[in-house]
Amino acid sequence: MTAWWRDAAIYQVYVRSFADGNGDGIGDLIGVRDRLPYLADLGVDAIWLTPFYTSPMADFGYDVADYRDVDPLFGSLADAKALIDEAHEHGLRVIVDVVPNHTSSAHPWFQQALRGERRDRYIFRDRPNDWESIFGGPAWTRVEDGQWYLHLFDPSQPDLNWDSEEVRGEFLSILRFWLDLGVDGFRVDVAHGMVKPAGLPDIGRGNQARMVGREPVPFFDNDGVHEIHRTWRAVLDSYPGERIGVAEAWAPTPERLARYVRPDELHQAFNFHYLFAPWDAAELRAVIDSSLATAGSVGAPTTWVLSNHDVKRHVTRYGSLARARAAALLTLALPGSAYVYNGEELGLPEVLDLPAELCQDPQRLRDPDSGRDGCRVPMPWTRDGGWTEPWLPIPAAWAELSVQAQRGVPGSTLELYRQALRLRREIDGELVWHDSPEGTLVFSRGTFVCAVNLTASPVDLGFDGELLIASDVPGAADSAAWWKVK
Repeated sequence: MTAWWRDAAIYQVYVRSFADGNGDGIGDLIGVRDRLPYLADLGVDAIWLTPFYTSPMADFGYDVADYRDVDPLFGSLADAKALIDEAHEHGLRVIVDVVPNHTSSAHPWFQQALRGERRDRYIFRDRPNDWESIFGGPAWTRVEDGQWYLHLFDPSQPDLNWDSEEVRGEFLSILRFWLDLGVDGFRVDVAHGMVKPAGLPDIGRGNQARMVGREPVPFFDNDGVHEIHRTWRAVLDSYPGERIGVAEAWAPTPERLARYVRPDELHQAFNFHYLFAPWDAAELRAVIDSSLATAGSVGAPTTWVLSNHDVKRHVTRYGSLARARAAALLTLALPGSAYVYNGEELGLPEVLDLPAELCQDPQRLRDPDSGRDGCRVPMPWTRDGGWTEPWLPIPAAWAELSVQAQRGVPGSTLELYRQALRLRREIDGELVWHDSPEGTLVFSRGTFVCAVNLTASPVDLGFDGELLIASDVPGAADSAAWWKVK
């Protein structure tokens, strides 16, 4: 039997923005539990929950102060256990975030380090190098006694020293804690970042964040991370039920990315090369071919993702809902595992006009053009939003994009996703490309055919067979359709 994760549809729940169970305007674990029937009905196989651990929320939970407890903002440890158990009752697996590159500055370990004790758990130096933070500005902050500590992200997120055996042992214990509680796997935040090169060499140029994922940078994708992932894989394999690890790994080439999913390392890695591909037939085909080849070279499945909590929603990136709907059918037809970001199934666009005083993303405070608040606006469950004063305002224009407005409505984006996710379970076989007009993509998998028109004009892409689903009239501009042929 095929391992569940090799072709799973996994739904990303951005907990703060998904569903509010206690009426305080912030999404929580109770809210997620309340919506489990919705997720099961949508047709996904698993959910991935963004961090809900104890945190000052300087980076919305990616600054963890206690890895073994739930922040009161999101509920309690009992709520987490109940959510995991109820998800399993609905046939849904649960993946949680783990954040191993850095802790919160409020973590007891770092508070101890600030007192001059046990600084070996973090990266302290007498003099900083020229590394820059991904969030902008220098990657070093000076403490009272004159030393500097490294933070590749916000100053409230000091980088851990993974040369420390204590750090390594602590995270093995954290993994076991959540595996014992019943989680089915981990999404590993900054999986490429834990190990730093010896001597911390200067880079010698600025705008370093723009290099990430495009060319080598000394502070990311060092070979030493793979030893850590092999150790974690052994822990995952020691538990029943096919528990998995998913790498959020930025690498300069698909070949480097494939190293994270070798048979003895993690199970999946996010495919950022696909996520950032433009709406262009030739470029998408090249990325698809490259992704399948490199992941296949190590026996791993490819992952496909269109949006997440760190990038502009693809309705906006691609320029229209029509393209987003077509992209969804393309993505869900590809062999491998697909990720769906909450609200994507409603066709939500990026919110570009949030009042500046409401924006809270620490990345935006340093670079106004890179803020992530607009993709984190809460889910509209009803025409009036379904929230009591949500932490970010839900646009009035989303009334007709809400779950209430779309559920059961033929042709709605929600129903398109529900139907596609159900049909997707029946697709099997290797991808075979077929000749098609310029600006289009046509491929088959067994008796299944996916045809996508990425041009601005109608194209005859009809087939002698059964039309299964279409984002628009088959062959229309910016459309996709699935067919079953003899």
